[in-house]
Amino acid sequence: MQKSQRLIQLMMMINAKKSFTVRELADEFGLSVRTISRDLDELSGLGVPIYSVQGRGGGYRLLQERMLPPISFTESEAIAIFFACQSLSYFSTLPFGEGAATALHKFYHYLPADIKEQIDRLKDRVMIHSPFRPMSADILQTLMQAVMVRQAVTISYRSSAGSSQRHIQPIGLYASSGYWYCPAYCFTQEDIRQFRVDRMTAASPNECLPIREDIASQTLQDMPEIGDVEMKFFEVELTSKGVWLLETDTRLGPHIHRNTDGSGVVRLEIPATDVNFYADYVWRLGEEAVITSPAEAVQWTREKIESMRLRYT
Repeated sequence: MQKSQRLIQLMMMINAKKSFTVRELADEFGLSVRTISRDLDELSGLGVPIYSVQGRGGGYRLLQERMLPPISFTESEAIAIFFACQSLSYFSTLPFGEGAATALHKFYHYLPADIKEQIDRLKDRVMIHSPFRPMSADILQTLMQAVMVRQAVTISYRSSAGSSQRHIQPIGLYASSGYWYCPAYCFTQEDIRQFRVDRMTAASPNECLPIREDIASQTLQDMPEIGDVEMKFFEVELTSKGVWLLETDTRLGPHIHRNTDGSGVVRLEIPATDVNFYADYVWRLGEEAVITSPAEAVQWTREKIESMRLRYT
């Protein structure tokens, strides 16, 4: 076996182990302890985070951030992965820390020159845009870590009713229109709630609060079927210009029903708690849109119009 192949196999083996001794590896490979020791020194020099454990029963361990073995990609796979990773850069905040940026840098650095040229030609010509929404990266990372290790989290949360402290068990994270959302079981409300991460002002792991196993088995795919959420039909009449303004909107565009004269109607079902949010969402369209349902959204808009009128009196 060539030395390069042996080092790759050695890297894969120690990644699969929490701890190991040189003798164990030597027996596994049928090599001398001295040869394996030299290989470990070489892997350490290449950046594999190996450290020795002193004393009786010692050996070697890997730091928490383990190195992954090399993976081969085709040219089309390399280009697809590059732009999939680059699309994350359009989010203001990610739950991965600097991992996404450093991974993309490494990936690009080791690509062949001709593939780099192809990618360079596509830069700023292919993107998955996301509106910029500032929020805390630390809070996002705390929530993602809680999902991975099955742990409860204590958060400080701002809502229309004011600020409060909640104990939650996160189910997952997803992004929509630049916002990050965290569906979670709320121990305070004893029900599943959806939290907007930018409204969290603090988040910390709560190791004292036992998690619920039935919640831990849920995924984001289960969310539409969980909880007794009151829904409302949201309907907006659009002029032809309103249709043009909304047709590429990811939130409302797919729900436009076009008329023969170019005008249209938006119809969709929304949670009752989001009525004011959707009313504000179409406010920017001005006279190109008229909310017709539900009554709460119409009243909210009327009050907003009156408030604006008084400001300009």
